[in-house]
Amino acid sequence: MTYRVCFVCTGNICRSPMAESVFRAHVERAGLDELVEVDSAGTGGWHEGDGADERTVAVLEAGGYESGHAARQFQASWFSRLDLVVALDTGHLKALRRLASSAEDAGKVRLLRSYDPTAGDDLDVPDPYYGHLDGFEACLEMVEAASPGLLAAVREQVEGPTA
Repeated sequence: MTYRVCFVCTGNICRSPMAESVFRAHVERAGLDELVEVDSAGTGGWHEGDGADERTVAVLEAGGYESGHAARQFQASWFSRLDLVVALDTGHLKALRRLASSAEDAGKVRLLRSYDPTAGDDLDVPDPYYGHLDGFEACLEMVEAASPGLLAAVREQVEGPTA
């Protein structure tokens, strides 16, 4: 059985494709790519069909990550096939939980930085879109910091708890 994870930000051209790419690399390195499917979407459809922002692509490629991507809008009907929906900030978290048709679906939504034990109280990944490259680099650092904790949580779901 495949465990499905979807990362969600606003337009699906900056933060969520970055998180998708980084987490997919973690899943592949862990040898879980046959068990875990990773994708991303946006809360809005403004950029549907567009590739990732060129700054996202540059930061991903500089970090050694794949950057192929086409934006799409998250659909409420997807909850039934997803196991985990990872929001990049609290605005996305609220929007996704409003889309959920059941408490079970709403419970599938988590904030990415909640998987980073060093994140503190601010669990939002700031939107770098209107800024400069350094905002995209900071976004990548936050995504990378949360990925090991997220991978451990997903690994426990697909392999069971470790003794």
